[in-house]
Amino acid sequence: MKAVVQDMYGPAEVLDLRDIATPEPGPDDVLVQVRAAGVNPADWHCMTGMPYLMRLMGFGLRAPASRTRGLDVAGRVEAVGTNVTRFRPGDEVYGTCEGSFAEYARGRQDRLAPKPANLTFEQAAAVPTAAFAALQGLRDRGQVQAGHKVLVIGAAGGIGTYAVQLAKAFGADVTGLCSTTKTELVRSIGADHVIDYTRENFADLADGARRYDLILDTAGNRPLSLLRRALTPGGTLVLVGGEGDGRWLQGVDRTLQAMLLSPFTKQKLRGLMSTERNADLELLTQLIEAGKVTPVIERTYALGEVPEAIRHLEQGRARGKIVIAM
Repeated sequence: MKAVVQDMYGPAEVLDLRDIATPEPGPDDVLVQVRAAGVNPADWHCMTGMPYLMRLMGFGLRAPASRTRGLDVAGRVEAVGTNVTRFRPGDEVYGTCEGSFAEYARGRQDRLAPKPANLTFEQAAAVPTAAFAALQGLRDRGQVQAGHKVLVIGAAGGIGTYAVQLAKAFGADVTGLCSTTKTELVRSIGADHVIDYTRENFADLADGARRYDLILDTAGNRPLSLLRRALTPGGTLVLVGGEGDGRWLQGVDRTLQAMLLSPFTKQKLRGLMSTERNADLELLTQLIEAGKVTPVIERTYALGEVPEAIRHLEQGRARGKIVIAM
């Protein structure tokens, strides 16, 4: 089969489309014929080996332990392992797997679910990782409630577009923060209010009557002091990922600072490391089929264009998700 693989860490040029052996499903695995794959910041981190901290966490010290990139997948079941009871060949599925930038990918049955009936394969592939982060950030770390005032920073991005829609589904009053060219997009997915950060400082607005019970920061570079100014005295800040220049931490230090500070303030300052949960995937399916959540896709690329897709993602200006279509 054809797959996008890498033999060393580095920029997008280390990615190579080549023929490799088709993976064999283990007893609890499902082999998926990939129809589409989502592109995520995690793909860039695994490609570059940055920050170095992730290499110490098992991703490979000098070279990637897993050579095939891609995590989010949507496609048809090709074969199943001997212990698999939830799927059979021909089923349409989506979720996460090992190496989805390929014609075939292997995934555990507990990390896949039937594809939402009202989504294309491309739309379904755009859901898992970004929607997991948005859902778990709002519900689990943020403990969002109906009536809460929620600010989503980076509201037009991959995670942000899901966060706006999910917060609305939970009954919150939602404000989206984005740039001028993305304000109409954020309004179109349900935000009650939109702040253009190129024209207004959300923290200055908070000095008046607008403070938030929950801030979900998906952009990752604003100081904690600025974010705390916009929180209510007992509000919650959830940091999703981080952006920085350090080779070792690249923004993780901001999350560490928040965790150290949180015990000494009434405000709850939390980081998020989202996980792949089948129950959450099934909940997302219900919300999608009910019309409460719809994937936002900026652009699709072909399998041979994965390096270009990741370069585009790295620029940080994508509106919603980027998808690889087979």
